[in-house]
Amino acid sequence: MPGLPRPVTVTPPQHRQRRETAAAWAYISPAVLIILGLGVVPVAWSLVLSFQADDLVTPSRWVGLDNYAALAQDPHFAQAVGNTVLYTVLYVPLSILFGFLLAQALNRRIRLVGVYRTLVFVPFVLSATAQGVLFSFILDPQFGAANSLLHHLGVSPQGFLTDPAQALLVLVGITLWSGTGFCVVVYLAALQDVPPSLVEAARLDGAGTWRVLRHVTLPAVTPVTAFLVVWQLITSLQVFDLVYVTTKGGPLGSTTVIVYFVWEQAFKNFTAGYGAASAYVLALALLAVVVVVRVLRRPGKALR
Repeated sequence: MPGLPRPVTVTPPQHRQRRETAAAWAYISPAVLIILGLGVVPVAWSLVLSFQADDLVTPSRWVGLDNYAALAQDPHFAQAVGNTVLYTVLYVPLSILFGFLLAQALNRRIRLVGVYRTLVFVPFVLSATAQGVLFSFILDPQFGAANSLLHHLGVSPQGFLTDPAQALLVLVGITLWSGTGFCVVVYLAALQDVPPSLVEAARLDGAGTWRVLRHVTLPAVTPVTAFLVVWQLITSLQVFDLVYVTTKGGPLGSTTVIVYFVWEQAFKNFTAGYGAASAYVLALALLAVVVVVRVLRRPGKALR
């Protein structure tokens, strides 16, 4: 009848919860499918592939742990591991040290400090491909600007990327030029969070610059340093683009790193199973690095 209020329909809580759950899955299902398709499935497939002999053309066959056993006896893989370890040992501490020192220098109110910070960070934005092309021209043994400058200084020409004794060190120098900027930005953010009252109290107690740095600044940025160590370790163990563009793993395998070795085995020698096995060795190494860093940080947390 007109004028009478309409009855209010009450939805049971179970039905409302089901509708909300269905709506939530409808929203997140595209992202879940992308993650499964581009992340989980390839990882699982490559794990199975590492136990097979596969040339990406003919049907694969199961070989068990033969690929991993062959890796243990492969001198080329041993060389790639040695190159990667040397690259990591040089790049990680130097990038963190230079990043901290530059952040300390740029954490001051000086003229054009914004310009200096931008110039330090710009190389990090450049892709590894662009860096490789740029330095391939600069370091060309015959026509490069580097040897031209050395000639004017009276220094004999250098082989740079074509010299087996220098190539890996040159790659470390290139990545320091580009990767240090990331450390600078992270350390700058951390240094600006250091309470000024702690620094002032330390100076009032007679602490000099070194003591303030040692007892105030460094402990305050320790969590950031731990993050940068893990980040730079993972970055250095996964280096590929720069090697591919500049040296192709040469000369004489002096710049062949693990990821380039994986690519070479899978897509150049068409031994995909062998390449997948070497990729999982790298994955285990990365997992071990993360676990070690987390274990080393626990005593510090207990002290705090």
